[in-house]
Amino acid sequence: MKKTIFSGIQPSGNLHLGNYIGAIHQWKTMQDEFNSLFCVVDLHAITVPQDSKMLKEKVRETAAIYIAAGIDPNKSHIFVQSENPDHPYLAWVLNCLTPFGQLERMTQFKDKSLKQKDGTTAGLFDYPVLMAADILLYDTNVVPVGEDQKQHLELTRDIAEKFNARYGETFTVPDIQIQKTTGRIMSLQDPLKKMSKSDDNLNGAIFLLDSAEEVTEKIKRAVTDSDNEIRYSPENKPAISNLLSIFSSVTDSPIEEIERKYSGVGYGQFKTELTEAIIEFLLPFQQRFKELKGDNTQLDIILNDGVEYAKSKSSPMLQKVIQSVGLGR
Repeated sequence: MKKTIFSGIQPSGNLHLGNYIGAIHQWKTMQDEFNSLFCVVDLHAITVPQDSKMLKEKVRETAAIYIAAGIDPNKSHIFVQSENPDHPYLAWVLNCLTPFGQLERMTQFKDKSLKQKDGTTAGLFDYPVLMAADILLYDTNVVPVGEDQKQHLELTRDIAEKFNARYGETFTVPDIQIQKTTGRIMSLQDPLKKMSKSDDNLNGAIFLLDSAEEVTEKIKRAVTDSDNEIRYSPENKPAISNLLSIFSSVTDSPIEEIERKYSGVGYGQFKTELTEAIIEFLLPFQQRFKELKGDNTQLDIILNDGVEYAKSKSSPMLQKVIQSVGLGR
């Protein structure tokens, strides 16, 4: 039997190249080899305030982006997290096994709670446990994610091991898969900060639905390093290294090959051809996205099939957990 992969993205804000390169691109390349479940994690999205009408729209948009970006519903199962109640049920059980101190040490919680201050919720604090439930429900073997999720995946592994030690072998302890050179795409305006949907500076991210004109302007404004050498060195040349990672991902070309091609070439020509490569990459994706957005029936069939499959896999696992813990009659 094929091993299982599970991953998901929040339907909040606008998805950008960093989301594609750090996560969706991995999903696409792995879906032939693995039994693949990809989730629109809307329960995670409400850990921070959301407009309810916009959230519903973004759920459908995110699912359409998955498919347009190459996730094939004939090979993978795409579903909406909140439509499978097994996720929050298991999260509560795992909550009762997870030390408070471990959650306090989560870097993302620290960063987000500093911004929210008095508005910080218990849901945001508990986010990593729900993420663990998402993964453990499906006997997941591998979780392909961006580097920013590594700490959460390590917690998932800890929780699985602790549950197995207390109640007997129940959960598969998942492996983490992160691409080495493109697992963390950085802001075009600050190469020391991750490209983000929530960045106040909109020039920091190339959104997947950006027009050609917007892409051109953003790459033109992208910061570079002090010298004029196009060389991959994240420590010494973080800005150009980030642009090389993007170039490599949208063209499926090795970074070393791009370095050789632009040896002795100035930043201006490099940026011009990077812009062309990004626009060429986004065009067929955006055309497919528009087709899906215009056909609600097709998208509903895919998501309905996805959640039915998800429930068929998660329900036996949840019953096993219920019996192990001693819940119910």
